[in-house]
Amino acid sequence: METAPVEMIEMGASGLQTSPLGIGTNRWGSNGKPEAELRSTFEAALDLGINLFDTAEIYGMGGSERTLGQFLPAAAHKAVVTSKYAPLPWRSARKGLLPALKASLARLNLTRLNLYLVHWPLPPVRIETWMEAMSEAVESGLALAAGVSNFNPAQMRQAHAALAKHNIALACNQVDYSLLNRQPERSGLLEACRELGVTLVAYRPVHGGLLTGKYTAQNMPPGPRGWRYSPGSLDRVQPLVDLLRQFGEAHGGKTPSQAALNWLICKGALPIPGAHSVKHVQENAGALGWRLSDEEVARLDAAEESLHRR
Repeated sequence: METAPVEMIEMGASGLQTSPLGIGTNRWGSNGKPEAELRSTFEAALDLGINLFDTAEIYGMGGSERTLGQFLPAAAHKAVVTSKYAPLPWRSARKGLLPALKASLARLNLTRLNLYLVHWPLPPVRIETWMEAMSEAVESGLALAAGVSNFNPAQMRQAHAALAKHNIALACNQVDYSLLNRQPERSGLLEACRELGVTLVAYRPVHGGLLTGKYTAQNMPPGPRGWRYSPGSLDRVQPLVDLLRQFGEAHGGKTPSQAALNWLICKGALPIPGAHSVKHVQENAGALGWRLSDEEVARLDAAEESLHRR
């Protein structure tokens, strides 16, 4: 499968060069997929110019990191790897972060991590406490860049200011963001990211599969995902999926999923859809190398807004 070279972007002001779309590995090591299939997925992503792989210590209780770590020794110079520290209530002290980072590095077969994130804020622990620990991680060379996840605008501003005291850029804020969840826009988070030069990384970018066009009231999502939705809710979002399909087809036969990912890129976000097969990677890569027009983005915005008026 030949594609045009993917143009890299900078993650915030960190100096890290990544593809404008990454791969979420949440289910790697815990979904029963054979190692050989996941290795092929990893290699296909790199071949297609996707170099960003996102994991966390809590994904599969370390299983995601261990699985990804099996593939990195031969390609660590190509891959940009992100992992996250879980500030659980019994790990609320700053001193717990560096040992956790070292444990993640061991599972990943790496000596340093490209980007390390605090997975979520843990009130009443001060944001500055975590950022002091993150600055130690960067200054020690164990991580090249620092980021956060699930921080609201005020918390992100605190993190940005705390790191700036150490001349460290806040590279990203990773949050739940999709055409069906535009809270980062409505809360002011996306605008704050633009103002501060922080990359907004979007997880669940196709909203659990609802924006892929695969699911309808007659074909409900399997497993736990299906329990969250009713046939009525799927019927309700169908006009939005149909519009994604219409715009995707107008751009050379792109799928609703690819159009939904491209919508996020047009918003200035970096989506990290999950992938655990070569087919998934190829589908995700189809969101790159083209752009929805401003008018198409506006019409999708309006279609999503109309869902709330029904």
